[in-house]
Amino acid sequence: METIATSKAHGGVQGVYRHASKATGTEMSFAVFVPEHEAGAKLPVVWYLSGLTCTHANVMDKGEYRRACAELGLIFVAPDTSPRGEGVPDDPDGAYDAGLGAGFYVDATQEPFAKNYRMWSYVTEELPALIAAEFPADPARQSIMGHSMGGHGALTIGLTYPDRYKAVSAFAPIGAPSQVPWGHKALAMYLGDDRAVWRKHDAVALIEDGARLDELFVDQGMADNFLTEQLRPELLEAACAKAGIGLTLRRQPGYDHSYNFISTFMEDHLRWHAARLR
Repeated sequence: METIATSKAHGGVQGVYRHASKATGTEMSFAVFVPEHEAGAKLPVVWYLSGLTCTHANVMDKGEYRRACAELGLIFVAPDTSPRGEGVPDDPDGAYDAGLGAGFYVDATQEPFAKNYRMWSYVTEELPALIAAEFPADPARQSIMGHSMGGHGALTIGLTYPDRYKAVSAFAPIGAPSQVPWGHKALAMYLGDDRAVWRKHDAVALIEDGARLDELFVDQGMADNFLTEQLRPELLEAACAKAGIGLTLRRQPGYDHSYNFISTFMEDHLRWHAARLR
């Protein structure tokens, strides 16, 4: 692991790091905030998965999480959203909603993406092992959250590994990618046309197929340009109600899809996570 940069913030350390990933076959960068802590202490970890076009830098620069993480004693980890580098394939049309910056947190099976686009394995296996080895992280106390495409990733990963993640939340998640254009494109591109395969990477479908969590926490801006076509929170709401999952879905009037929305409610999410990571 190579340290790209570190700086002190709220008594802790904000760092950006890089390593050679076996999962993606590329170098991968990620951000970690470690709060001030006693020597030898192991701290709970909150994973934050970013959305389309983002890297670790978006939430690091605009998410406003460090003060709350310092107060609550939380390590905050922000991976990249896709593999990058020379030879890594992109969307053939150069669009923003698949390819570079849009790995959708799946392990691709379709060419030319199968070699590098293994973000599910990277986020659930490789990077957690690295974080546990290199930082004062407690693997028994992990939670996960995300925004938009990253909200999709947080929900599907949390539903798949309910014993690992003590809390799961999202900002404006793509909760039912099998039923919206972003998901139709990305899941077909990475996983092929068999929609039965898509269900393992669709929060609503996972719930319909029996996956369970005690509770979920979601914030959705009601001035979000993507609300009605791509996000459709009512589908997640209906699935949770039918399955008996305790969903707190806060519809926030006037808020859009941006980090102005996320930063406004970031502290609420971190406090919610911290209460469940104690």
